[in-house]
Amino acid sequence: MIALIHFVLAVMASLFTSKARLEAENAALRQQVIVLRRMMKGRIRLTNGDRLFFVWLYRLFPSVLSAIAIIRPETIVRWHRAGFRRYWRWKSRSVGGRPRVDAELRLLIRQMCRENPLWGAPRIHGELLKLGFDVAQSTVAKYMVRPRRPPSQAWTTFLRNHAPHIAAVDLFVVPTIGFNLLYGLVILSLGRRRLVWTNVTANPTAEWIAHQITEAFPWNDKPLYLVRDRDACYGAVVRRRPRAMGIRDRPIAPRSPWQNGQVERLIGSIRRECLDHVIFRGEKHLRQILRAYAAYYNQARTHLALGKDAPVHRPVQSFGRIQSIAIIGTLHHRYVRI
Repeated sequence: MIALIHFVLAVMASLFTSKARLEAENAALRQQVIVLRRMMKGRIRLTNGDRLFFVWLYRLFPSVLSAIAIIRPETIVRWHRAGFRRYWRWKSRSVGGRPRVDAELRLLIRQMCRENPLWGAPRIHGELLKLGFDVAQSTVAKYMVRPRRPPSQAWTTFLRNHAPHIAAVDLFVVPTIGFNLLYGLVILSLGRRRLVWTNVTANPTAEWIAHQITEAFPWNDKPLYLVRDRDACYGAVVRRRPRAMGIRDRPIAPRSPWQNGQVERLIGSIRRECLDHVIFRGEKHLRQILRAYAAYYNQARTHLALGKDAPVHRPVQSFGRIQSIAIIGTLHHRYVRI
């Protein structure tokens, strides 16, 4: 910019200088530049201000190209064209365009995409229209979450879809006062998290487990699938018995207890809320306590997964005097209005 000011001042001064003198000064300056260029090695480094000076000089006096010695004329022309493109890109920039998409709408689009992996942009767009959002389908496609793999349902989704027709079975160990081991068996219906059956034995054979499955499910109230782990106690007779009852045996993957997480969670609740607070005398005592807890679990205990309801629907009582009923000694209580 300083050089450009000097140039303007020189032009004004040239009005009062003879033409012969100006030609002599230009020839001297050009020769000095040629000598300096001969002494320099490598490429000359110019700042943006230098480039701007030469570009504007070329715009004012195109014939100046023949007088420039430190750079080639085509370089100045290239700079001028680049500046022309940048100028018109800036001048043609968008000042309006489509309205911005609210963050709430973007989050809702991504939520629908994650929760419904089989949905495409048209389906999500239709749902948004029904919710009162005025948005284009192309905008929905822009903000969708792109899955890395083809759409498929997770294991938890599969269990949720088939929960009303799935039961799960598992065993757990309980020590007695004499340091003997007893084995408790629970069968859980995944639909309403109902504890269908519980029993106790000191010797959990395959025949005993098969008999418990038969007792748990009458012919008119049996599930379609029975989920279990791969413990050695589930012998051939256990695999044949559900098949004979029209139940499909579904063992989980080896060393994958999370695939049978609902019944594992049930056993954890039984331990924390009951077994950890009682010393058992024997098989009969444990069976009595487990059946009392099963009645409390199904009829009184509320569950988050059921919207704070019990597996056996518990109606809301709004009138009457509140009465407390002790369950399993005084470990738990049920409250009713009478």
